[in-house]
Amino acid sequence: MAVELNSLLTEESTSAAKPQAVAKADKHIWGIFIALCIISIIELYSASSREVASSSIGVLGPIIRHLVMLLGGFVLVWFFSKRHYSYFIPFSIGFAVISVAMMLYVMFFGDYVNGARRSLTLLGIGIYPAEMVKISAVLLIALVMTWNQNPKDIGITSRGVVYSGLIVLGLSGLLIEQGLTNTLLLLAISYSMMIIGGVKVLHLLALTGFYALCGAMFIGYLYFTEVREIPADAEQKTELVTVDDGTKRESRLSTWMARLDRHNSDSVPKWEIPATGKNRQEILSYMAQANGGIYGVGPGNSREASRLPLAFSDYIFAIVIEEIGLIGGLVVLMLYLWLLGRASGIASHCNRTYPALMVMGMAVMIAFQALFHMGIVSGVFPVSGQPLPLISKGGTSIVVTALAFGIMLSVSRTATRQGNKKQEIRDELESLPEQFRDENRMQL
Repeated sequence: MAVELNSLLTEESTSAAKPQAVAKADKHIWGIFIALCIISIIELYSASSREVASSSIGVLGPIIRHLVMLLGGFVLVWFFSKRHYSYFIPFSIGFAVISVAMMLYVMFFGDYVNGARRSLTLLGIGIYPAEMVKISAVLLIALVMTWNQNPKDIGITSRGVVYSGLIVLGLSGLLIEQGLTNTLLLLAISYSMMIIGGVKVLHLLALTGFYALCGAMFIGYLYFTEVREIPADAEQKTELVTVDDGTKRESRLSTWMARLDRHNSDSVPKWEIPATGKNRQEILSYMAQANGGIYGVGPGNSREASRLPLAFSDYIFAIVIEEIGLIGGLVVLMLYLWLLGRASGIASHCNRTYPALMVMGMAVMIAFQALFHMGIVSGVFPVSGQPLPLISKGGTSIVVTALAFGIMLSVSRTATRQGNKKQEIRDELESLPEQFRDENRMQL
């Protein structure tokens, strides 16, 4: 008996001495992040040839700047992945306030880019708050939907739907001046989060009607009033109209309508349309993709990178297909879809609603932005500007995408999984405010 007792005490002391396993972030998400960074470095080197030719920054200037931004993004991903997901509750509100303040500043005092006020300069660095607003929408919707969980059924209350709709409407009002695509992307992200969160169909239909009414009123306002004079030295990429005094001025509505008409024109096949000042980007983009074929011409051998405007940002997917072909383009597409599927798996095993909404919202934002970019470049959607996450050049886009990856990795590491020990579940509950302790009842 004494021997058995000593053996039991020895086993207990040995197990107590063993260090507790530290939860690790999801390897798949880390792998996707690294893979996209590698593709970005390879393709951006070719896509920046036009920028190199038009400036004195040197051959390695653009790629070195991009490497620095990717390294900064990696540090952000690592930093946020080490935080507990409850850290993002106060962070979300503060980040959203800063994003909205920057956006309001840009609307009135921002720098002109492609015919509209889109950026501000801080310490010599250009910042595009529109990218920040999109992730702010995900953070705020996750908060509101968690606060307004239906206690008796799956989904959120009607009050939660109203609050979420007002947030989306307010942020859309800030984004619409930047371009219609950003607004549509925000709507797609918000609808996806609401569907995943279990919002009732009738509530979604009512919200859609409300959005349609607001959109019709805004279009009517633009039709009767929106003609703005722009500075003579601003880079002009929008349609101009002539007012009574003979001055050429900008009209966003005319720009949108011209792009839709050009996209929906079926009278001439795309390969027979001559390149003009208005369609030069899209035509050269199609030429680059056709030149790539199935297998591509090889990294660094792009023919159109030196001619295609914005090859390093809004049209980088065309260079990807030209150099690594349709097969390479499909691999890039599968990386974003893989991210979405992996996030869905993580969300379905979270005990709490908040981390599940967070990880899905971030993945949906990245995947949808990638799909919008690919659709625009390939001619499925009308022409507009949308960066390809982590691959396109752009500091703000890289920072925002890195933040999204960091949040997903944080959830994968710190959100208690279903079936874990009761003590771990109690520890998780104690780390959360009362409003964030509802069980995850989302159907994924």
